[in-house]
Amino acid sequence: QVQLVESGGGLVQPGKSLNLSCAASGFTFGIKTMSWYRQVPGKERELVATITSTVGSTNYADSVKGRFTISRDNAKNMVYLQMNSLKPEDTAVYYCHAVRYSLGYWGQGTQVTVSS
Repeated sequence: QVQLVESGGGLVQPGKSLNLSCAASGFTFGIKTMSWYRQVPGKERELVATITSTVGSTNYADSVKGRFTISRDNAKNMVYLQMNSLKPEDTAVYYCHAVRYSLGYWGQGTQVTVSS
């Protein structure tokens, strides 16, 4: 089992920044990829960014390219999402996701609200 706990969400004005954190615990050995997803009510959960464990390759949704940066600290079992130039349309619940031996694990989510 892998447990994921997100933190760092909140209310922020458009154009500002937030940094989300996700702490992984439990059986973390073997985690291949870690990702951030987001979801708004009435819509499907969408992939925001992914990072692999070994090479550290990253992939981003077109809507956040150039504004968001995903990173990880394998020694601390942490993954981060630095979000810059936030827009109202970035408002969502952000979820951390990990894949370990073909099994997926989710955190409980953290609310990000971008509003003036």
